[in-house]
Amino acid sequence: MRIYLYLLAGITSALIGWNLGQFILADLGWLKTLPEIAIFPCIAISLAIGMVMNEIFISNPTRPKLSFITARIPILIAIGLGLTFGLISGIVSQVLFLPQLRFPSFITRIFAWVLIGSSVGIAEGLTWRWHSLEAGDKTRFKQRFKTSIIAASGASLAAALLFELIRAFLGRMPPAFKAAEDPIGFSLLGLLLGLAFSITNSPSYLAALRAGAGFEYQGEKVDPIEADSVSTKESQIPRINTLKFVSNSELKDIEEGLSIQLPNQGKVAIGSNEEAEIYIPDISPEAAILELRQRETILIPNPKFFKTIAINGEPLRSAQKVSLKHNYILTFYCLKQDGQNEEKIYRFVYYNRFLDPQA
Repeated sequence: MRIYLYLLAGITSALIGWNLGQFILADLGWLKTLPEIAIFPCIAISLAIGMVMNEIFISNPTRPKLSFITARIPILIAIGLGLTFGLISGIVSQVLFLPQLRFPSFITRIFAWVLIGSSVGIAEGLTWRWHSLEAGDKTRFKQRFKTSIIAASGASLAAALLFELIRAFLGRMPPAFKAAEDPIGFSLLGLLLGLAFSITNSPSYLAALRAGAGFEYQGEKVDPIEADSVSTKESQIPRINTLKFVSNSELKDIEEGLSIQLPNQGKVAIGSNEEAEIYIPDISPEAAILELRQRETILIPNPKFFKTIAINGEPLRSAQKVSLKHNYILTFYCLKQDGQNEEKIYRFVYYNRFLDPQA
């Protein structure tokens, strides 16, 4: 379904841009002698908005109102980049098309299309930070930004080359068929851009635990130098060791709403042991271990304390391993001297892909 939505968005956006350009040229009568300056910006703006909006709504399909609010700044960026690159490609094309220069027209068209595709890639990659917490990781953001530009430029180059082949073929066809070469070509451009983004923008399968109930903000922390008792209070604050949060790699204290990024492979200990990767006070020293495998996370409960763990509200009945699924809720009950504390809990939501901007 995802790939079909991208393909449909690409083709539709390209045709909307082309029709808008025709409206400016034919109906309004503007820029009749400079058609590329009218059409290319319309195509670039329409494709940039279409690809950005498509990604936002696919990433958050259950919250359309929130998506519209989130899309305000990305849309403005898409319009600005599309207009800028579209005008540049249109002006350069008009200059190179001058008969005095005798510059090969097919090279001019290829250059213009690659420039349009690059603008779409820049818009899609740049606006990603406005609708994904995963973009808080600078390394991941730079990687995604570069990938978007390279994929969009490559798709535009492929579309331009295929379009030249189509033009050569349509040149031998009746005039009625030849008249349709522009919408066919721009549809091909949108199609390949949509295909490229459906591949490069596929959900990231980095597992994460989002902190929920029990990790509520407790107010400002006291300076440890001020009192001897503060060090004891500080040790009672849930924190992560060696791990990092999705949105901020510098924080260590776990607070509600923060997502802990889990490694691709390896083991993560959860417990009240000071050395545990996820330290939570008042639960068992080693409540459970998360074993991270390729696109799979296994919860291994401590055989002595498996009753203090619940999955989706159901307490574990044995110490058997549990394969976690997307959106599973993990609850850890605190301990007291006479057994389990039913009132004080710590809760996580497990994610295995960053589909939701709130994830």
